[in-house]
Amino acid sequence: MPLIESFEFSQPAERGPATRNTYEPAYVRSLFNRIAPRYDLLNHLLSSGIDIWWRKRAIRRLRFLQPSDILDVATGTGDFAFEAARSLSPKRVVGMDVAENMLALGREKAERKKLGHIVSFREGTAEKLPFPEDSFDAVLSAFGVRNFSDLDTGLLEMRRVLRPGGAVLILEFSHPHAFPVKQLYNAYSQTLLPALGGLISRDPEAYRYLPSTIGEFPDGEDFLECLRKAGFRSTRRLSMTFGIATAYDALK
Repeated sequence: MPLIESFEFSQPAERGPATRNTYEPAYVRSLFNRIAPRYDLLNHLLSSGIDIWWRKRAIRRLRFLQPSDILDVATGTGDFAFEAARSLSPKRVVGMDVAENMLALGREKAERKKLGHIVSFREGTAEKLPFPEDSFDAVLSAFGVRNFSDLDTGLLEMRRVLRPGGAVLILEFSHPHAFPVKQLYNAYSQTLLPALGGLISRDPEAYRYLPSTIGEFPDGEDFLECLRKAGFRSTRRLSMTFGIATAYDALK
């Protein structure tokens, strides 16, 4: 599949998105702790490796900022944090997640990649970030904000810990609209992805949950409206691979 992208400045959204996760935070934490051992394998396998390119392309959006201190929220095993460390040459990157099993794997990867002096990990929730105001030049999240228990609160917290002039960068799955990509993607995410993910992870419940959060997530202009509501400015989005994934960035 060719990689096609388009860049769009925001326009006013016509409807307000739902921003509450229907799943309890304890359930989400338990789920990601369970699937941690096979999480990276499944991410790359189920996306045919395109998720690696998505992260690289999204991180380039922050080169203008030259951030020194970076926070990666819902970091998982740290792939976005490591890409930020490689591409942006910051002094420090902090990866934060609710799932300790994910963080343990991130710490192991940091040592293997010889990035432990830059990238560190700590447990915490997006809705109550354990950092003072104005702590970071950039706050990131890849494929994690749709799991926030309260999206509005999480975005407000991300803005709070940003320094004035700092940037937020969020990479998430979105909903393709063009025929036949929309139909093929819907069939894949609703049938093949849960089946393969459940088989390989040995946790079918987890791979029913993950596609459901993609369907519920307020993507595109709806998500830009969420960013504006949280107080961000200069909101933009970059659509990739026929709209399957979108990078959103904005300034404090």
